Amino acid sequence: MTELPRTDLPRKGALLLAISALLFALMGVLIREVSSGVNNETVVFFRNLVGVFFFLPMILVRGFGPFRTQRLGNHFLRTFYGLGAMYCFFYAIAHLPLADAMVFTYAAPVFTPILAWWWLKESLTGRMMFMVLLGFAGVLLVAKPSGALFDPKGLVGIGASLLAACAFVSIRAMSNSEPASRIVFYFSTFSALLSAIPLIWAWQPLTLTQLAMLVAIGLVATTSQLVMSKAYALAPPGKIGPLSYLAIVFSGLFAWLLWSEVPGLSSWLGAGLIFASTLISLTQPAAKTK
Repeated sequence: MTELPRTDLPRKGALLLAISALLFALMGVLIREVSSGVNNETVVFFRNLVGVFFFLPMILVRGFGPFRTQRLGNHFLRTFYGLGAMYCFFYAIAHLPLADAMVFTYAAPVFTPILAWWWLKESLTGRMMFMVLLGFAGVLLVAKPSGALFDPKGLVGIGASLLAACAFVSIRAMSNSEPASRIVFYFSTFSALLSAIPLIWAWQPLTLTQLAMLVAIGLVATTSQLVMSKAYALAPPGKIGPLSYLAIVFSGLFAWLLWSEVPGLSSWLGAGLIFASTLISLTQPAAKTK
């Protein structure tokens, strides 16, 4: 197994993470539309299953060679983190006000630089923590959480954020030997197998329109995962993590354009803080080569 030094190109990584945030917001729009008639278990399963088929053309053309790995355990661990976070987020959305669930969804970057410092021994500076907390303050202004944030069920939301942060750092940990396509392939495959289990009791018939939307969700989600995995391969999570906050800004823009949901003053202020944190991320210098 050939392991290469982890790269440190924060501007390139930040740009890709911003694109991933846009795709994630688009996925949220599609999920909101389809969830009126399709249960969460089915949405999660198809989100992952389509990801497996996404790679079939590559396998047919190039064989299974590009996906051979000596780090199967690491891939399964990454799946455990990612899928666990997904189910916890869905639980939070189902049992807490949407604003509170949204805060948990975007709290992961708060934990990411600390985990990267502890797990990968990557640098943790005051500037990194400042831009992460600045962006999270923006999230709080946009989401406007209620007192339900401190409900005991909120512990599931905190668990979701920690699991998502672990998933981000595990991607970075594998980036010295595993390309983004391989990481996403195994995540999609393992997640599809595991998320098929709840369908034993939660399966429901689907219309052609619902099926088309589920396929679209899977395609957008897989593309977003590929771009995100490449972003974290290019730069430390502590440096570029705040760019993922842009997803909440993009989501607000989609809600404005599609459903005429006009953001209030606090949302505009929050968006300003999020943009400020991303600008600080973009000015992070690349590591000097020795």
